[in-house]
Amino acid sequence: MMTGDTKGVLFRMFLCLSMLALSFGFTGNGSAEAAPAFAKGADISWVTGMEAQGYKWKDKNGIQRDILDILKNDYQINSARIRVWVNPNMNDYMNGYLNAEKAAELALRAKNKGMSIMLTLHYSDSWADPGQQNKPYAWRSFTFQQLMDAVYSHTVYVMNTMKNKGVTPDWLQVGNETNNGMLWEDGKASVNMKNYAWLVNSGHNAVKSVSSSTKTIVHLSNGYDNELFKWNIGGLISNGANFDIIGMSLYPEAGDWSTKVDQTITNAKDMTARYGKSIMISEIGMDYSQPVAAKSFIQTIKTKVRGLSGGTGLGVFYWEPEAAPGYNAGYNKGAWQADGKPTLALEGFKD
Repeated sequence: MMTGDTKGVLFRMFLCLSMLALSFGFTGNGSAEAAPAFAKGADISWVTGMEAQGYKWKDKNGIQRDILDILKNDYQINSARIRVWVNPNMNDYMNGYLNAEKAAELALRAKNKGMSIMLTLHYSDSWADPGQQNKPYAWRSFTFQQLMDAVYSHTVYVMNTMKNKGVTPDWLQVGNETNNGMLWEDGKASVNMKNYAWLVNSGHNAVKSVSSSTKTIVHLSNGYDNELFKWNIGGLISNGANFDIIGMSLYPEAGDWSTKVDQTITNAKDMTARYGKSIMISEIGMDYSQPVAAKSFIQTIKTKVRGLSGGTGLGVFYWEPEAAPGYNAGYNKGAWQADGKPTLALEGFKD
């Protein structure tokens, strides 16, 4: 059996030889447990840090309970999404609390509640999103070859950290909202789409080396923006990128959610028709002060994604529903109130 070091050497040889070599996927013995037929999910990444700060949650009847029990048992949430940063500030409970080890602990806790697991790897020490895709501090002087090696080895490390806890993720995002690529400037899509594609391949191949059944996701924001997705996803594929699923974010307002949902579903259908990929709505959210609209939004997008032809709509995840109003310098798109009880929003997930 090849050791991890041997696989790493072979991977680097393949990268140097040709782009075709990047298309080769290593397979391992690990595999994810069966994913739900349709994921009704919540990003719960802030939970551990919030608990460390003393936060408690109540159900709609005012009874204090474990937040994961409330999500799972009261709102039929069957999947948890958890972000992983490379080397975050572990003293920052609001923003930087989840390295691979902490993320694995939270993933095990969710798994033990019967939830499936999605990981979102930011490949940064802090937030990675459309406005910032900063390299981890330790990678800042790397050559591009070293960056590819780092993405591969870090992804394997995260996957093995999960595996050692008894968790095999069902899905893993290679990057987070990579509208213009990742690991700037080297992997900025508008500067070098090929580099972006090779970084995606590095993450994808790393995932498959540990768990052949874990599905990889490329995730962009603004799910309604068809031109963005054609440019980004089309560019990746034309440059030989391998990944399994297209992920989308959608954060509409109370007054335009219906239009944005329709545009997102149209885009989803186009992506599947063009590229043969299934669709995951990795993030949704709406202001907690609009609970009636938020409930309708969730119910509608859940129903329409689930109804995509051929089972190509895989699920919908709400981003950090457990967030209290104004948490983390003003985030207001959670689904809990200041009194510790949930809003009506998550009722939209119930069948």
